[in-house]
Amino acid sequence: MTRVNSIAQRILHCLTLLFVLTAIVACSEHDDTWNPYYNWKARNAQWFQQVADSARTAIQQAKELHGDDWQAHCPWRMYKSLLKNNTQGPLTDSICVKIVQRGDGDFSPAYTDSVRLNFRGWTMKKEYTTDNGTLEPSMAVFTQTYYGPFNPATAAPQTMAVGGTVEGFSTALQYMVTGDDWYVYMPHNLAYGEKANADIPAYSTLLFRINMVGAYESGSGMPGWK
Repeated sequence: MTRVNSIAQRILHCLTLLFVLTAIVACSEHDDTWNPYYNWKARNAQWFQQVADSARTAIQQAKELHGDDWQAHCPWRMYKSLLKNNTQGPLTDSICVKIVQRGDGDFSPAYTDSVRLNFRGWTMKKEYTTDNGTLEPSMAVFTQTYYGPFNPATAAPQTMAVGGTVEGFSTALQYMVTGDDWYVYMPHNLAYGEKANADIPAYSTLLFRINMVGAYESGSGMPGWK
């Protein structure tokens, strides 16, 4: 009888431990105690795939409705990295762009040129549950030249070399003109890749809002700013 009681107690102990572990996992996925970086690589890849699917769908619909004039009716673009030589390649050789505002400049900088920009960069930090029960990514800012809502009058733009940025960022810059204001999504292999960088974990899809204030050819000099 004692042996039977001992076995029963062990079974009860195991079931209790299993319940506790399950509760911990459940809590960690649905409240602030969970690890926001769980399954990070796969979640970030899925995020970029979803954005790319939205972009391709919007572009295709615009082409069907407006033909050669589709770009005037669609804010989405997909640009292959200018450092990739092959004509065919995986989706992650490209960035996705959503245009907020089109500029009136007539010059797109080359890789060796310089630019003056306002920008803000985000990573996907964690997920939250929406009213309809779906999980959506919330964002974490890791760099910015302005605070609060974007206002060109109060932002503090920075000057940089086009070639001094990550591959996805420099690709976007080479398609922009002065006055452009874009959201740019880039997969991890066109950003910081498999290595962490400061507040950016490895395998991070990045989102930037980029406003091009000016673009300057190499050797032409740049105006002075306060």
